[in-house]
Amino acid sequence: MMLLIYITICVVLLFYLVNHFKKTGMKMHPGPRPLPFIGNLHLLDLKKPYQSLMEMSETYGDVFTVHFGPMKMVVLSGYKTVKDALVNQADDFGDRADMPIFTNLIKGNGIVFGHGESWKIMRRFTLSTLRDFGMGKKTIQSRIQDELHPLLTHLESYNGKPFGTPVILNSAVSNVISSIIFGKRFEYDDPTLISLIKLINQNTKLSGTPQAMESSNLNTYFHYGNLTYSALDLLAAGTETTSTTLSWALLLMTKYPEIQKKVQEEIKTFIKPGQLPKVDDRKNMPYTDAVVHEVQRFANIVPLNLSHVTTKDVHFRGYHIPKGIEVIPMLTSVLYDKTQWDTPYRFNPHHFLDADGKFVKKDAFIPFSAGRRACVGESLAKMEIFLFFTGLLQKFTFHPPPGISEDDLSLDADIGFVLWPVPYKTCAVSNY
Repeated sequence: MMLLIYITICVVLLFYLVNHFKKTGMKMHPGPRPLPFIGNLHLLDLKKPYQSLMEMSETYGDVFTVHFGPMKMVVLSGYKTVKDALVNQADDFGDRADMPIFTNLIKGNGIVFGHGESWKIMRRFTLSTLRDFGMGKKTIQSRIQDELHPLLTHLESYNGKPFGTPVILNSAVSNVISSIIFGKRFEYDDPTLISLIKLINQNTKLSGTPQAMESSNLNTYFHYGNLTYSALDLLAAGTETTSTTLSWALLLMTKYPEIQKKVQEEIKTFIKPGQLPKVDDRKNMPYTDAVVHEVQRFANIVPLNLSHVTTKDVHFRGYHIPKGIEVIPMLTSVLYDKTQWDTPYRFNPHHFLDADGKFVKKDAFIPFSAGRRACVGESLAKMEIFLFFTGLLQKFTFHPPPGISEDDLSLDADIGFVLWPVPYKTCAVSNY
């Protein structure tokens, strides 16, 4: 008897839901049917979940549901869909999802995983403070140029012998943001710097595993916890993503020497020997600029983006998304969108060049995400990547180690929230 009552209630509820969605014109999310307890985990490659989700989007469309165990998430795929959510409906998708691994530790503080009014105030404060230190202005380039000297000297010490890129690039990039936050840089063999970078790398890998300005309010948010985690957010984000991009850049130049040579020819044309690259050089170097952009697009270092949460019941592209649902606006689906890129799965600098060889901006180029939750250090990262990359190729030509050909170099990514290239070695041979 109880079983009959239960079935009747379920049928009535299902009928009500179907009828409701028909009346409102809203569709129920498509998606693979979840299994008890594990949800759709059996359909996901847990080492590369972004690839599995890309394959699902081919079947279920640009808005679909997937279950990571018992947790239900909505996946947004493709440039137009992601832009609609993060830019056109920024308020609706503006909150950050809780990551259990960080929730108890961070308690909603900081910028990256902060929530509500606290996040808004800390983000405004951080942007204002970074601008005071020169971020987004030419004055910050001197900090990057100052770090180029020890980086080039360190690479020269290898005398053309093979070396791995992660530690040295992490150290150099970390010193730029450290000079802003702490007012000092560290020597590359400093135990404090080495320990800090190791912790950042471990946290990044771990987080990639499947999972008003009124004065009265200022005292509420400007406390030690917010200060600590905002600084930590800046240090981690200002180290890991930029150094990862540069590591991909050196790998790609090592694998594609003809592209490396064209970059170096442009450098010789517009930068005098002995001079360090400047931000202003970018506008005269369209091919180099295109290569830098294509490295960021192709490397796809934050494939799933950071998860968002709906702040209310949302009507989005014909679907109803309830308040509090975790949303994954996949950056892979934007940077590899077939409607936006001629050869999305191939490294091709011509994605950013017109027929005359002039640089072309692309709306779908959003490696730093978009909208109100876009990376707070985007302008600093762009400057760092261009200046470091150009300075490195001005000084060195990068070759595979002896006995290894360009074809032997893998473009596979290592596992983690940020996609590092699988460990590789390269040789930096001085150009003069």
